Amino acid sequence: MDLHDIRAAATRIAHVAVRTPLVRCGDLWVKPESLQRVGSFKIRGAFNAVAALRPSGVVTHSSGNHGQALAYAAREAGVPCTVVVPEGTPRVKVEAIRSFGATLVVVPPDQRVIAAEKHAADQGLTLIPPYDHPAVIAGQGTIGLEIIADLPDVEVVVVPVSGGGLASGIATAVKELSPATRVYGVEPELAADAAESLAAGRRVSWEAARTFRTIADGLRADLSDLTFSILRARLDGIVTVSEEEIRAAMRHLAFRARLVAEPSGAVATAAVLAGKVEAGRVPAGRTVAIVSGGNVDPDLYREALNEEEPAGLRR
Repeated sequence: MDLHDIRAAATRIAHVAVRTPLVRCGDLWVKPESLQRVGSFKIRGAFNAVAALRPSGVVTHSSGNHGQALAYAAREAGVPCTVVVPEGTPRVKVEAIRSFGATLVVVPPDQRVIAAEKHAADQGLTLIPPYDHPAVIAGQGTIGLEIIADLPDVEVVVVPVSGGGLASGIATAVKELSPATRVYGVEPELAADAAESLAAGRRVSWEAARTFRTIADGLRADLSDLTFSILRARLDGIVTVSEEEIRAAMRHLAFRARLVAEPSGAVATAAVLAGKVEAGRVPAGRTVAIVSGGNVDPDLYREALNEEEPAGLRR
């Protein structure tokens, strides 16, 4: 997967993916992938994979956003889709998956991959994982193309990390086009397997009972061998944020940028606000944080907006 693949993906998805703008939020630019028609960046990778592979039917495992995106892409292609989700997936995501006509399968969190692979084998479906596939990563990398086109002198790009597909794609595009730009990953402290993996120099997995403590339900997956190798080569660093910092970033995006962000979508902004990346030393307007999604549970969002700011966050 390289810049050529990312550019090819941009052509395939041009009529479907929204070319999201850079939105000023104080001294920070944010890229609101929450404005995509499925509410997250996942439409880019899912649609590119379906368009490139032309399967007769698809299946995936997902915490919700990739499932929505694949269900949408499958509907557009006129092929059946099955989505395996873990118990406890937010209702707003479950309902969206069903609304696009997919078959929904709910399993315990640690059974997602096994169940998806079984459905693929039993029903002759093509498995399109949420991040561990070159076509999916290439689709997510189109975000990096857009950032460099819209802000050529960008100095820092901050990206959420879960399974690593988004960060792998963006880091590849950005580093190929602007090698001096720094790219940082962000994880919740309660699901920091990627940070531990990169520090150890080998993939480290966290069990579901551990990662499911975070409210950032879209950031609970482990890296794959593919994404680990890309992030190890491309990222300039990875940091973690607390649950309180995530909620504060959701409020900041709501009140300062008028953007709805789910917890997973707010972590990059949270890292900048908390001073955890070098963006604070970069001239104003030279940092971009990815707001990866806005599919938030209404009750959780209401609760987050009504909380008080933790001490120490930069406004």
